[in-house]
Amino acid sequence: MTEPATATGEAPVIEVENVWKIFGKNASAALDAIRKEDLGKAEVLERFDAVVGVADVSLDVHKGEIFCVMGLSGSGKSTLVRHFNRLLEPTAGKIVIEGTDVMALEPRELRQFRNRKIGMVFQNFALMPHRSVLDNVAMPLEIRAINKNERMRLAANILKTVELEAWGNKYAHELSGGMQQRVGLARALAADPDVLLMDEPFSALDPLIRRQLQDEFIKLSDVMKKTTVFITHDLDEAVRIGDRIAIMRDGKVVQTGTSEDIVMHPADSYVAEFVAGISRLKVVRAHAVMRPVAEYVAEFGELPGDVVRVDESESLSKLIRLAIDKDAPIIVEDDGAEVGIITRRDILHTVIEGTEVS
Repeated sequence: MTEPATATGEAPVIEVENVWKIFGKNASAALDAIRKEDLGKAEVLERFDAVVGVADVSLDVHKGEIFCVMGLSGSGKSTLVRHFNRLLEPTAGKIVIEGTDVMALEPRELRQFRNRKIGMVFQNFALMPHRSVLDNVAMPLEIRAINKNERMRLAANILKTVELEAWGNKYAHELSGGMQQRVGLARALAADPDVLLMDEPFSALDPLIRRQLQDEFIKLSDVMKKTTVFITHDLDEAVRIGDRIAIMRDGKVVQTGTSEDIVMHPADSYVAEFVAGISRLKVVRAHAVMRPVAEYVAEFGELPGDVVRVDESESLSKLIRLAIDKDAPIIVEDDGAEVGIITRRDILHTVIEGTEVS
């Protein structure tokens, strides 16, 4: 089963249920054997000459969310995202996007669905070298048969959004890698899709350019609020960008949650090893460190009069600075209500152990 809808009761934009992708002529027989005998990938390859790309994946993506899917090479993350717009056909499972069963679409319906509902940004930019930057961005609108003046106007507007308005008459080879990727993003956004699929869009770029584009994408996402599935092999990138993260291994999703959830509560040793190098300073928030006020009072007596107050979303790095400046407990508030308390010991425990104080 997929995860529940949001707290507001709004249905997820993307619902993925029990999706399998097995490559090979004997895919159906291999899937039957997996279900009956619980075969591993190596056994499936040996017995059926088939490769398990995605294994029984279920997840939801909510409206306006940046949902990062991450894992090492071969984990199945890029294979999974290519099912959302049926660049790949699943061996089994169901994918629903905004109430549309993607698997049930006929070829003509699928083409229209891709053009109107989904934008995709690839790792290799995929710009047409014989077209200008403006023409590249206008391509999805041209496919929709929008008249030339209107599509050029819309393309120019989106180029302005990604700060490339002066480069519309240039060609791809005249742009840097980072600029080309911004053109690719502009092209995906030009048709105003409801869903944005981004397959390792920044991984081919130099580290400094990659970080700059991450910052630009975060700002753009705050404005445009597109529902985004972002594929990456870089956990630091996923933590910076993602509202939630799904970690994949051997075609399976091994854990889904916020960056804080995953850092504080790794599901297994594989995830724990992944997050071991992640700094908790900007990931962990006050609500994950605090404990009940009553517990503090039971241990130490009444609260002192000079407590410090912070919002429950305050970062661990800020809590550390507060603890350095003042030896007083920190009261955590949510909309003005006291919801917990943090001491220096709690902060040190979180920094050293990476888990809340029990």
